[in-house]
Parts: sequence; C-alpha cells; structure tokens
Amino acid sequence: MKTTTIPNDTLFVLFGAEGDLSWRLVIPALFNLFLDGHLPQRFHLIAVDRADTDAAALAAHYLKGVTENSRKGAPQPEEWKGFAGSIRYIKADATKLEGFKILADTLDAQEAEWASKAERVFYLATPPSLFELIAIGLGAAGLAQDRERVRLVVEKPLGSDLESFREINTALCRIFEERQLFRIDHFLGKETVQNILAMRFANPIFEPIWNRRYVDHVTITAAETLGVEKRGGYYEHAGALRDMVQNHLIQLLCLVAMEPPVSYDADDIRNRKVDVLHALRQIAPDDVDRVASRGQYAEGWIHGDKLPPYRAEPGVDPHSNIETYAALKLYVDNWRWQDVPFYLRTGKRMASDVSEISIRFRDVPHHAFPASVGLNTQPVRLVIQLNPEQGIVLKFMAKEPGSPLRLRPVDMRFSYKEAFQVDSPAAYETLLWDVMLGDATLFMRADQVEAAWKLLMPILRVWAENPASDFPNYAAGSWGPESSDLLVACDGNSWLAPTLTKP
Repeated sequence: MKTTTIPNDTLFVLFGAEGDLSWRLVIPALFNLFLDGHLPQRFHLIAVDRADTDAAALAAHYLKGVTENSRKGAPQPEEWKGFAGSIRYIKADATKLEGFKILADTLDAQEAEWASKAERVFYLATPPSLFELIAIGLGAAGLAQDRERVRLVVEKPLGSDLESFREINTALCRIFEERQLFRIDHFLGKETVQNILAMRFANPIFEPIWNRRYVDHVTITAAETLGVEKRGGYYEHAGALRDMVQNHLIQLLCLVAMEPPVSYDADDIRNRKVDVLHALRQIAPDDVDRVASRGQYAEGWIHGDKLPPYRAEPGVDPHSNIETYAALKLYVDNWRWQDVPFYLRTGKRMASDVSEISIRFRDVPHHAFPASVGLNTQPVRLVIQLNPEQGIVLKFMAKEPGSPLRLRPVDMRFSYKEAFQVDSPAAYETLLWDVMLGDATLFMRADQVEAAWKLLMPILRVWAENPASDFPNYAAGSWGPESSDLLVACDGNSWLAPTLTKP
C-alpha cells in the first residue's frame, strides 16, 4: 500500500469524456480532490471523445455537472478557473489508430515540458464494448509499456456472465499486466465500507465474537426507492443480480467474513477476500429456489406519489422477465463461519433508501429473567450503516428505570458526521486518488470477479430458463416479494427492519 499523500505528476486521460459518467461522477470527484489539495501540483486532464468540441466548451459543460453533483456545491469562479486550466481535449475514434498516436504525442510533449515522467491514468468511462478496442489502441501506440506508471481503470459491468467477463479480461490482459488494471467498484470507496476493516482489526473487542459461536446470521441490505429511471435499456440486460449482487454485495460479504490480513497491503487484503469467495458454498441448479428469491416491482406509492410498474418504464419490455429485486442465502464453509447464513438483498422501488450490514448475535443460552419482563425483547445486533446514515449502531437490551423490572431495546450509536464533523469524501474521490497513487487495495482483482461470477452462474441460468410466472410480485414502496420472506423464514429468521435515524 502506498503511504504518499500527494500523487506524483499525473496525466489523467478520460475516454468517454462527453458521457454521463464523466459529467456526473468523475469530474466532480477530480474537482473536489483539487479543492482539498489532493491533486499533484502538475496535473492535466486529457479528455478524449468523438464529439466536435474543444477544451473551453467541455469545461463549461463540466462546470454544470460539478455544480449539480459535487458534495461541495457550486464552485467559486477562481477555483473553477484553476481546475479548468488543466483540461485538454483530443477528438479521437476508438476504432482508429490515428487518435491514439495523437494522444501519445500529446502525453510525450507534456512530459518533455515538465522534464519528468508522469503517472499516466487511462480511465475508460465508456461502454464495455469499447474496452478491448481502446486497450488495443493504447497498446499499438506504445502507451501501455511502462508497467510502473501506466494504469487502466475500467467500470462495471465487467461482462454479463462468466464467459463474457473472461473475454473482456483476456483482451485487457493481452496489453496490460494485472497490476496495471484497476476495476472500480464505487461501493468499496465509501468511508464506512473501508471502516469495516478498521472496526474489526483495530479493536480487540469485536474479533473474539466475530464467528459462528456468537453470530447467528448476517444480513446485507442495499435498498433504494428509485426505479430504473432512464436506465431501462441497460437494466433489461442486467437486472438486480448482475447490477448489485455480483459486485457490491458480495464484496461487502467478503469484508465481513475475511480473515485478518497480515498487513494493510493491497495483495494481502485481496487474498483474504478471495479466500472467502473460494469458501462460499457452491449453488446447485436444483437448490436455486431454496437459496435465491427474485422480484419485480408493480405500481405502488412512495412518499405520496403513485409510481408505475417496472414494465411501464421507458425502454423496458412490457413482458419483461428481468428482476428488480434479488435476495440470496449464502454460506461460507470454513471454521469461522460454518453454517452461519449470510442473507443478501437488494431492490429498487423499496420502502426506504438504506444500505447496511446487520450482524445478528445468538440469543443467550439461558433466560434468567421472567418472560414477562422481556416482552419487547429484540435480538442483539451490530449494524454497520452505509447509507443514508454512516455509522455503527449496537442494539442491545437494558433495564428501564424504576420498578417493576422491565427490559427494553436500546441503541448505542457512533456517527461519522458527529464524531469527525467533516464531510466524508465521495467514493469516487477516494478511488481516483488511490488510482493516482497506484494503491489497488479497494479495487477488484480478476480472480475476485471471476469467483463471484462462478458463484452466481447457476442462478442466472435457472432464472433465464424459467421465466417468473408471478411478475410483478411486489408493490413499489414495499420491502420485496413474499418469496424473499420465506427464504429466511425457513431458518426461523426474518428480515429485521433497517436501522434508520429518525429526523
């Protein structure tokens, strides 16, 4: 892991510079890093796209994106002028080598002006169909040869199944080495996600009870009230399982279940995650109905607004079989977690916007108190809040003041906002900074992605071969389909209400 706080001189090349991802996430993150003094003194953003534009017009376009999407709000004119001065534009077609030669000459000329070698980051904010073409172009122009300074950043989706991921990965690895590839997952850039490791391994009180002897089950929830919005065309080829479970939720599971690393080192931490993925119990096709649930939202009400069903969204097939909700029951077959269920669920048009990890501890072995004093008893839980709150909540039982003896559930809360009184950096800020430093700790290695696809392939095949007969099967504004409740009820458990702080 890098210990430098400011990256070396950096040439940041952004492919797909005119696209929504660049406008909404990448540029606001870079600008915030600039404001916080985390960009190197010598930094240039080389925007690459096919559009007929120039650096000035692109900067004006980006200004609107920063104003609408930066956590810091609208920039001051002088601040924006300082950042916009670093923007260069190259018109290039990914299918033609000429553009890559121009790019190579531009980068070489800038390094000659600086009289030093710079870190070169190639960020592919493009559809995956262009990954291979851009990689080939970079290789042909000699832009991938410096293994120490050159990095390639790719966005999900990394394929739509195991075979397509392997095709994309093989194409990239023909040009770049694994250490140069940064597969970005914005979930892993969230401060509270990173804090899982700090909480577990920097505090002696948690690790002794972080195992099958004390933990009854683990629930990981990522719910949102939004529908597919303008992404119907994309979602029709993805669905909740590919869009959220294959990457985000399984990575969270790995952070919860992994063994302690020897050091806070990128390879060591990623090795521990891969160990978890290899220990996950494989799913037989005949068991899919027992360990997985799918749903699709119908019309319903959220915050007083009546919302249409998924099949009525723009770009969606009116007879679509794509799931907007997915829940899984997984097991990690090792000494620490044997027979402890990990429940994962994600969905759109849910009752609340909430992402959290809930560690549900086992009940006490003997109930010393009379049943009458604990009528409101709730299970003891440790809740790691990811969104909208960021913090940790320990839920346990305490005695109410006075007589007679009565027990009541209470919360012990840690809040990032209250404890540190500073805004947490956005996930993309953390990740882009790490890319420039060359720190791959929060990025997915090829074997991680491949193992996740292998795990889910039986579910994807069974669902594709057996269209759901009950879609749509949950109302917008609810917590999902009945089959999801049955998934956990057969173990004597239930989906406990997420921990939301009352305003």
